[in-house]
This record gives sequence, structure tokens and C-alpha cells, in this order.
Amino acid sequence: MKPVNEMRVQFPSRSINERLARSVVSSFAAGLDPTLDELADLRPAVSEAVTNCIVHAYPDCIGKIGLQMRMYANGRLSVKISDWGVGIPDVQQAMTPLYTTGGEDRAGLGFSVMESFCDKVRVRSKAGSGTVVTLDKYIRSRVTEEV
Repeated sequence: MKPVNEMRVQFPSRSINERLARSVVSSFAAGLDPTLDELADLRPAVSEAVTNCIVHAYPDCIGKIGLQMRMYANGRLSVKISDWGVGIPDVQQAMTPLYTTGGEDRAGLGFSVMESFCDKVRVRSKAGSGTVVTLDKYIRSRVTEEV
């Protein structure tokens, strides 16, 4: 299915930009006329994905994070969060609740949070080449013809 709208944004992996990413995705999603609850689900999932890039993909430097958002006529919103950092050697292990490489101050629940708030979460990664997390959320509201 071809998207009815799409947008790309790229920004440095600085903590302050996590808030920017949430706002950009929420604003883009507004085109699907989501409920407040649907937006409330989307925001923490995006926050977790972007925070993973900031903390894990670029542990010792500032890198780039990409957001690609697509909306579809059936109400699906797809958000890809990409980095070109260290990658994840074992995606299955990384998605295990409570597993973290971030030290004692990290809970290891990022992927669990994403999965609890989205309809589908996909992760592709290669050690040394970066990671792409795709979050799919169906906005149950009807898409208007303006989209």
C-alpha cells in the first residue's frame, strides 16, 4: 500500500532532541485525527526508541538519528527511527525485558514499552552499522479525504 503522506527528519543524538522527536511525530500523526489516548501511546514509544539511539547507538559521541514517518489510508502510522551507530549484536537478547547494556541506571524496558504502546515493532540491526526500529500504530479514527 502506498502512503498518503510521508516526512523525514534528521537530528543529532542529543538528549534535548528526544522531546523534539515526540513533538514531530505527534504533529505528523495529527493528520490521521488520533484520539488523545492514541497520541499518548505513541509518544512514549517514540521516546524510548530515540533514547535507545542516544544512549546505546552512540555511547561516546554525538551521531545522527533519522525519523521517517508515513501515514496510510487505512489509518496505519509507521515511524522508523534509524541510527548509524554501534548496532545491536543480538536483537532478540536486546528485546528481552530487563536486559540492558546501559549500566545500572537503565531498566532494560525500552523495547517492552514500545511493544506495549504500538501494534507492531520491528528491529533490524547489524553490529557496527546501526539500527532501524519501525513502530506501527493504527489510528482507529477514520481518515478524512483531506489526507
